[in-house]
Amino acid sequence: MAKLFSPITFKNMTIKNRIVMSPMCMYSCDKEDGKVTPFHFTHYVSRAVGQVGLIIFEATAVERAGRISAQDLGIWDDEHIEGLKKLVDEIHQYNTKVGIQLAHAGRKAEDEPIIYSPSPLAFNENYKEPTELEEAGINNIIQAFKEAAERAAKAGFDMVEIHAAHGYLINQFLSPLTNKRDDSYGGNRENRFRLLENIVEQVKTVFTGPIFVRISAEEYHKDGNTLEDFIFFATRLKQLDIALIDCSSGGVVPAKINTFPGYQVKRCEIIKHEVEIPTGAVGIITSGPQAEEILQNDRADIVLIGRSLLRNPYWAKEAADQLKYPLDAPTQYRRGWR
Repeated sequence: MAKLFSPITFKNMTIKNRIVMSPMCMYSCDKEDGKVTPFHFTHYVSRAVGQVGLIIFEATAVERAGRISAQDLGIWDDEHIEGLKKLVDEIHQYNTKVGIQLAHAGRKAEDEPIIYSPSPLAFNENYKEPTELEEAGINNIIQAFKEAAERAAKAGFDMVEIHAAHGYLINQFLSPLTNKRDDSYGGNRENRFRLLENIVEQVKTVFTGPIFVRISAEEYHKDGNTLEDFIFFATRLKQLDIALIDCSSGGVVPAKINTFPGYQVKRCEIIKHEVEIPTGAVGIITSGPQAEEILQNDRADIVLIGRSLLRNPYWAKEAADQLKYPLDAPTQYRRGWR
């Protein structure tokens, strides 16, 4: 049996296969209100019909001021729950599990009059200088993640992913490149981890499903976090009962990255085995045999598919054909999938 199409369980959630739709910003909300639109139904439900095992919604802002763009999906208000629940219920009809990535852009928010970061350092010359967060502001953000997770539970999500990657707010606290604080949230890696730790602890009080965390496991800068630092962070996340670490890379500071198929898998594999925690591999994974190799060689526990699923909502069928695996078709599509 192809491992790609074998089920896997995280806490109280079992997904039917190891194919996960990676969270990707869609920039499709109307009127800057952060609410689900008809596009989101077409986009996500079609991937569920295509037999993706788990769909993780795009980076969803826990605060209005934490949006990457004005068209981002939001979960900062109870008014967001209704639309999200309708979409989750629709996806569940196809035996696909659903997650949501909870996010705050920090200094990479593009359309906010005031942006926030651990230290007043702009991402580059095209971004505004952020306001340094005081302790009260940090506490407000921790509370915002907690309330967002509570809304996610009410909307019926099976899991949540905390976005601590790609240079967004939590990542800004984790990295010595962007965190120059001298208080309990800055300095050594224990302090830099504190925001993520506090967020996880609060999310756990209101959300009983599995919690994933996405990290940038390579910062592409000589003064950034090292592999040893990421092993430390992953170990602490394991102690916090995180179900899986989603291993991406980059985005903390401007950098030229040499990308190639599977370019992020090596650190994913190291973290998995050094820390003995489930990991997810992401980054230019384009075919069934490539995904199968990653899983069969125990380099990751799931594969997160991004651009390939944008090109083809039925990527799972394509991968199954490549692996000669008889993937069951939705009733409506059986004539075409034989």
